[in-house]
Amino acid sequence: MLTSTDIDKIDRAGRSILKRVGVKILDYHTQSILKAEGAEVDFKTGRVYLSGRWLDKILTNAPKTFTLYSRDGKNDLYLGAGNVYFGNGGRVFRILDMGTGGYRPTTLKDVVNTACLVHHLENIRFYIIACQAHDLDAEFYHLNDFFHALSHTTKHVMGGCDTLEGVRQVWQLATFIAGGKSRFKERPFVSVITNPISPLTLDANTLRILEFCALNGIPVTCAPAPISGATSPATLTGTLVQLHAEALAGVAIAQVFCPSARVLYGAVPTAMDLRTMDLTMGSVETTMLNTCAVHLAKRYNLPIYASAGVTDAKIPDIQSGFEKGVSYLMVAMAGADYIHLAAGMLDSGNSISYEQFIIDNEILGMVHRLLSGVDVDEETLAVATIDNVGPGGNYVMETHTVEHMFRQFFYPNLAIRMNFDRWQEKGKPTPLTNANELARTWLKEIEPVLSLENVLEIRNNFSQIVDA
Repeated sequence: MLTSTDIDKIDRAGRSILKRVGVKILDYHTQSILKAEGAEVDFKTGRVYLSGRWLDKILTNAPKTFTLYSRDGKNDLYLGAGNVYFGNGGRVFRILDMGTGGYRPTTLKDVVNTACLVHHLENIRFYIIACQAHDLDAEFYHLNDFFHALSHTTKHVMGGCDTLEGVRQVWQLATFIAGGKSRFKERPFVSVITNPISPLTLDANTLRILEFCALNGIPVTCAPAPISGATSPATLTGTLVQLHAEALAGVAIAQVFCPSARVLYGAVPTAMDLRTMDLTMGSVETTMLNTCAVHLAKRYNLPIYASAGVTDAKIPDIQSGFEKGVSYLMVAMAGADYIHLAAGMLDSGNSISYEQFIIDNEILGMVHRLLSGVDVDEETLAVATIDNVGPGGNYVMETHTVEHMFRQFFYPNLAIRMNFDRWQEKGKPTPLTNANELARTWLKEIEPVLSLENVLEIRNNFSQIVDA
């Protein structure tokens, strides 16, 4: 989507913004640290100016590869190694209820259920705290979110934290489960999302969270979310210039706090329908922005936290299918390391659906099959098998067919692959009805992945944890 010349132009423009316009740092503590590290700081305005030479020196500390760990070792995420991983999106406020067909506010039980679904779904490789628990006091919802997520999936768990105290609680929980601070630092199985304020602003709360994560070995992204035409220029290229400046600033500041801190280049760019001022996260332009952001991150060999799979549709329908499918393919084929918002999302990122998690898992399976490509070697060329079958034969019973049938083809669980008469006999199922049935089955008897002894021990040490 971008030529190497285009990428260089956007990179130079973003670096120019950091040098001439700067970023506004709304925290004297961080301003002072950046000043001591050699950045140009205007303490009156709060602007910090990052020259190209300074930026290059600081970014050399940023790790080009690192691992986000799962607790059982089966879903470790090797970032920067050419892999593409998909996960769900986070902290929405409502859910499309399977029973009523209407929307309702999300609760802590929905955190449990979505973590359980992700644990079952093989193409969703990490779990982001999916929704707001409206039945919890804000003071302790991060602690409870992460505890119940970690209790129901062994996959890597990520979440946004609103306060420094919230991220401290999550860190205390994670180090307790890991068996100590050093063990957690060695194999971090949780990570944190922070966000600058577009355009070009970082507030004190975000900066304190970013610093805490960097110093304590918690992988983090500082992910700008500019909206083209609203909080960034109306041109896609202009939005990319601003996004790039914001993302590089986030990575650099994390390295100033702690050299070699595990940080992802963050990108959550979106667009608006400027005729109505409605957010359009499912738009093709949002897909284009995220695809291009991958190229910008790779300009610096930085692992990227990118976005794909959001739809503006309100229910799992044709619109959600085509918006998600195009988005997945484009961002994945660009080579994004860590793609969030890719499962369960509806309504411009404001809602989730249990069925949508399962449908998205199937689409992601197709995407991974496409990414794996066509393997050409002596065995797959099948010349000897063709010789053996000869003209007029068939390959159904050939050993070669049996050996390759599960490696060559993706077999869906939801898509309808049967003749018309059989489809009618089975009650005219659809991918949505099949997803509904699977969700009900999996959620009927949820089994925690932590042992009862572990749960009791954690509860004894964290009295603020409540039942879901």
